[in-house]
Amino acid sequence: MAKRKKKVITAEDLYRFQLITDLQISPDGEHVLYSQQRVDRKTEKKFQNLWMVKTRGGRPKQFTYGDHVDGHPRWSPDGSEIAFISNRTDEKQAEIYMIPFDGGEARKLTMSKGQIMGFEWSPDGKRLVMMFRKQDKEVLEREKDEQKKKLGVVDRHITRIFFKMDGSGYLPKERVHLWLVDAKTGKARQLTKGEIHDEVNPAWSPDGKSILFVSNRTDDPDLNPYDFDLYLMSAQTGRFRKIPTSGETWMPSFSPDGKWIAYFGLATKGEWWRNLQLFVVPASGKGKPRMLIEKYDRNLDSGTINDIIGALALMRPTWSSDGKEIYFQVSHHGNTSLCRTRLDDDSQEVIEVISGTGVVGNYTFDAEQTKIAYYFGDLTDPGQLYVRDLIQVTDKILTRVNRDILGKIDLGEIEEVWVKGAGKHKLQGWILKPPGFSPKRKYPAILEIHGGPYVQYGNLFMHEFYYLASKGYVVFFTNPRGSKGYGEKHAKAILNNWGGPDYDDIMAWTNYAVRKPYIDKDRVGVTGGSYGGYMTNWIIGHTNRFAAAVTQRSVSNLISMWGSSDFNWVFQDEFGKKPPFENMANYWKQSPLKYIGNAKTPTLVIHSEMDQRCEIEQSEQVFVALKTQGVDTEFVRFPDEPHGLSRGGRTDRRICRLEHIVRWFDKYLKKK
Repeated sequence: MAKRKKKVITAEDLYRFQLITDLQISPDGEHVLYSQQRVDRKTEKKFQNLWMVKTRGGRPKQFTYGDHVDGHPRWSPDGSEIAFISNRTDEKQAEIYMIPFDGGEARKLTMSKGQIMGFEWSPDGKRLVMMFRKQDKEVLEREKDEQKKKLGVVDRHITRIFFKMDGSGYLPKERVHLWLVDAKTGKARQLTKGEIHDEVNPAWSPDGKSILFVSNRTDDPDLNPYDFDLYLMSAQTGRFRKIPTSGETWMPSFSPDGKWIAYFGLATKGEWWRNLQLFVVPASGKGKPRMLIEKYDRNLDSGTINDIIGALALMRPTWSSDGKEIYFQVSHHGNTSLCRTRLDDDSQEVIEVISGTGVVGNYTFDAEQTKIAYYFGDLTDPGQLYVRDLIQVTDKILTRVNRDILGKIDLGEIEEVWVKGAGKHKLQGWILKPPGFSPKRKYPAILEIHGGPYVQYGNLFMHEFYYLASKGYVVFFTNPRGSKGYGEKHAKAILNNWGGPDYDDIMAWTNYAVRKPYIDKDRVGVTGGSYGGYMTNWIIGHTNRFAAAVTQRSVSNLISMWGSSDFNWVFQDEFGKKPPFENMANYWKQSPLKYIGNAKTPTLVIHSEMDQRCEIEQSEQVFVALKTQGVDTEFVRFPDEPHGLSRGGRTDRRICRLEHIVRWFDKYLKKK
């Protein structure tokens, strides 16, 4: 009997994909609890419920139900209860809920007016430390008065530089502070206060007497954005003291004996191209911090680009139970591995624990550290849950989310290649061939350029790439200089030199790809978003070799970008550490808009109207410039969407975006 021919991926498949968004192994190592997201096509809303699966295997079971969002699940230390954040009572107000592991109704623990940013259990299971931001007084007053509520906001009185954030909108006046919550009664007590400081990344000491947190306590944090330090606070009194560190500081964790603190940081402030590194410092504060693997030229991060699950979780440094080793993620050459190093090893050896052609996301150990549950995704699967038995050193897959979809789809063939970059260095890239590929045909092709720039393309599922391939395109992509995952020299190459080595590498990669006998060199397009949009704008102003372009959520004018982005003035750290009014020529030299008068490439411009990372005025300038020059161009704007539309926006808009991209490329790259 003949095999049934597989289908190709569609834009509408975005409605069908379900995503694992968080996971936690039980203290006894017998179960894994996780959040799973789905899309309701009728309402365009995304819902999450909690699921449970046994580590010895078996069919996963749904643990919570309903059309709401249940997230951030955390086991109590004894494994008897689960705390999680949910908006099940009020869609606009999430609270912490508790549910017994052995079943029963979830009970609301907190009664808040504001945003719960996360929480952590105390070691004895009696309390939670919660990151919480109150609602502004004027918002509360407006909600109580129906007429004021109907009229809406009258004005926005802004006094701080960082007054907005992409995906969040205009920031409240209230700050993120730490609260203690009784795990039985829900009674909450505020530990920290302040009108200009936030406290984040709380971590309990092993004895439960102290709470570690990260805060920028300068007189004006917005003018000193890298001065995040460690603070140790009494859980009883709320008094805290600073633990001196150097550079930037994030995600601390205590050693099992409470004597040491591990954290991620940068040795120097404002140097975005540097690798994230691992430090330890005495919890007593009497001693200097020490970088553990200074010789290790790898990025301790999880920054591999994808358009399904969004940003992969960066996990805290995790101590071994004997306090002699620390576990952490490493992104390198398109993969993200789980690694470990010894605290007292002068050789600075880094050992891979879980690795492969793919990426490790969330991971958690059981209490005895005999098992580790982890998320792993690759080029053909957005991600599944696995468990590793650390005694037997065996891995087992626990979920098969989306396998019913992907098992029936022909994604095409993808090939990883290494070529010589423009600087004679090794350049990694991938070439995706369409389903039903024939080496005897010549195909149109599309160059994809990633955002960032300090991230990496890699061995992780990209729906957009497979969708373009399903339409008959060869899709090729690479990690030019400026990308992470190849050492600091590779990333630093574009510092204050955007459009230089990165452009050279992209063109060298294009030259390699279009020499393939199955690619029609006269029918090649280019697209990218964010920094990839910057490079697309740069390309159409410097060469006419591409038959069509799609620039998305782009940067075009570094001068106006300096004041309009939610990052606003800190962009100057990338461009000589001076503002535009002190070095206008430098910003203009690196702005694609300077060269837009050379552009002849038909270009589709796409941008989200609520993008506050790269404000829509950046794309407006490109569209108007191309239009006045007679270049064929169109402008597609998406209302109510932030910078990350392609990976987390409303599903119908994500589909519409893909259809516009294909429509444009079909117009110019496919023979009639």
